[in-house]
Amino acid sequence: MCPMSNPLSKNSFTEAAQVLELFISNEANFQKLDAAVQMLVDSFRNKGKVISCGNGGSMCDAMHFAEELSGRFRADRPPLPALSISDASHISCVANDYGYAHVFSRFIEAVGQPGDVLLAISTSGNSENVIRAVHAARAKNMGIIALTGKDGGQLAQLADVEIRAPYSDFADRAQEIHIKAIHYMIEKIEKILF
Repeated sequence: MCPMSNPLSKNSFTEAAQVLELFISNEANFQKLDAAVQMLVDSFRNKGKVISCGNGGSMCDAMHFAEELSGRFRADRPPLPALSISDASHISCVANDYGYAHVFSRFIEAVGQPGDVLLAISTSGNSENVIRAVHAARAKNMGIIALTGKDGGQLAQLADVEIRAPYSDFADRAQEIHIKAIHYMIEKIEKILF
């Protein structure tokens, strides 16, 4: 037996599979994903863009979403206008001058346009800076898609489309669903537009 192999490690994979199965078994999740895809497709067709944000691992997911759209996912095709709010100079400047709660909303105020879409990612649904970004996006007449977990938090009531990971005590279980949701949306966008 490999010294690194133990039941605890296997349990983590089993739990992840169970959470994924819970998500897959709820058809409403795919209706929400398809509604999010349509919102993004409509924005791109009308010369809009998507801006994504989140904290920690969710920021990494926001970056991943943006780079797959502006770069390449599964097929060669024209790039799509996608940004993640992840520039260190912007974040440190705004955090220093206004406070960390404003790092995302300030960017939306500067760059967001009517018809754009915000992808707001928060495993709790209650990240203050993400919620402020949603309010800034709403003021700009942008569409809002939220990826959440637990009970959806405040974001559940603020988004046009909320895609919620099944309840888990741990953020990593929600993040595993979020990355699958992100890949699903990108794949469908590519198929519809190209």
